[in-house]
Amino acid sequence: MLFFGGDNRNSNSNPIVLVVGIVVIILAPIAAVIVQTAISRQREYLADASGALTTRDSDGMASALQKLLAYGKPMQKQSSSTAQLFISNPLKSGFFSKLFSSHPPLEDRIKRLRDNASKF
Repeated sequence: MLFFGGDNRNSNSNPIVLVVGIVVIILAPIAAVIVQTAISRQREYLADASGALTTRDSDGMASALQKLLAYGKPMQKQSSSTAQLFISNPLKSGFFSKLFSSHPPLEDRIKRLRDNASKF
């Protein structure tokens, strides 16, 4: 805002530049987190594919994820800072938790493994 707001000696700075600067300051960290979690979800898909290629058993991988889906429950006391350490998402489901989730839904991971079983 200082670069585009005008000279410091001149107090007639443009208010539009100030408003845009404040909006960018607020939205930039949110956009960064959304991009970071999207990259993390893509890495989970890649890890599933790598595991299926390594074991040559995509049905076994899908079966293990199916068991996690059937028996896994959201944690009662959650910490979003350690969510990346879990195989499945420990946070409760909801729109914002899906948007900011570091793990894709298990249903999607299972579907991708079963759809691409012939490629592995």
